[in-house]
Amino acid sequence: MDENKVLWGKCAAFHGHVCPGLTIGYKAALYAIELLELTFSDDEQVVCITENDACGVDAIQVVLGCSIGKGNLLFHMRGKQAFSFFNRKNGKSVRLVLKPSKDDMSKAERFDYYQALDPKDMFDVKETTIALPERARIFDSYVCECCGETARANWIKISGGKKYCMDCYTAYDRFNV
Repeated sequence: MDENKVLWGKCAAFHGHVCPGLTIGYKAALYAIELLELTFSDDEQVVCITENDACGVDAIQVVLGCSIGKGNLLFHMRGKQAFSFFNRKNGKSVRLVLKPSKDDMSKAERFDYYQALDPKDMFDVKETTIALPERARIFDSYVCECCGETARANWIKISGGKKYCMDCYTAYDRFNV
């Protein structure tokens, strides 16, 4: 069986169905592999910064091994079908932005349209606009002195000498009282 069909099947199984959005992420990941000489990332060798939280992000996880837990899938929410990919091994990066399509297509027509397109015809290739993020850090954790739940140090706020999680902390703002 064709290797790409197997990979597409894994994406569909992970996502739960096939759709135009899944196709967008799948083709973006394949194009990034080609442009940046990427392989599946078992740690943080490959980084993806996605500008959306849509279906295509699932395909990127499956194809490239980017995930929130490993710290190599980051969200820079802009509502755009745009993805920045980084190869830490060779220093290459690229931002892929989905080209506009006709608005009057049904979901089925859009799926067929994206499935038939070659990635180079789907995406504008641009320079990345965000610097490669540092590798994920491991932080100490602290117990919130209000709710008793533990939070990472970088999410703890100090007020009156006490440690508070973001849910319990009351921000000081004299204009929005």
